[in-house]
Amino acid sequence: MDELELLKKDWETSSKNYREFNKEELYKLIYKRSSSIVKWIFIISLLEFGFWTLISLGFNGSEDLKKIQSYDVNYILYPLTILGYVVLIYFFYVFYKNYKTISATDNTKMLMERILKTRRTVRHYVIFNLVFMCISIVIGVYIELTNNPEVQILLNRIESEGDGNITVFYLIVVGLSIVAMALVSAVLIGFYYLIYGLLLKRLKSNYKDLKELETES
Repeated sequence: MDELELLKKDWETSSKNYREFNKEELYKLIYKRSSSIVKWIFIISLLEFGFWTLISLGFNGSEDLKKIQSYDVNYILYPLTILGYVVLIYFFYVFYKNYKTISATDNTKMLMERILKTRRTVRHYVIFNLVFMCISIVIGVYIELTNNPEVQILLNRIESEGDGNITVFYLIVVGLSIVAMALVSAVLIGFYYLIYGLLLKRLKSNYKDLKELETES
């Protein structure tokens, strides 16, 4: 429990045993906590980026990577990879900018606006990661279907048995892809909720406190 929550609890428990805090002092506590939360959002996003980068480096030299490279599909993989890095760098910049802006804010209304902007940025960041992951799975399935020799042999065999069988095959592929996207999305959403969700919840609490201060003024 941080300093602001302790102060609020003290007020609710007793108004006699603790001195009264004016609005300026309360604002400073909210400002301090908000700045710290946004700073942690920036730090965690960098740590997350580093984690996934290490995971991808761990696959270098693996048989699966060599197989994909043998497909000669760099015209798909390179633009996708570059797009991912560019967008992530953009979000890192926005997170850092939000932190610096909040750190320099001395106006209640402006702080409220920055809190709302930070919460929107985090939501957009999470949505981008989920969408990018789903697109990557779809592209991965497409690459396997169109370049894997074993899959091509299987497709030719199925096609020779009739058009209905190939339709069933593609339906199974689509179904398994949807299940895979749902499972991975569930894991990522759970991760983002535990990490960013708790921070956003605190920012929302700060916003409500600031709104009460604005109403009282």
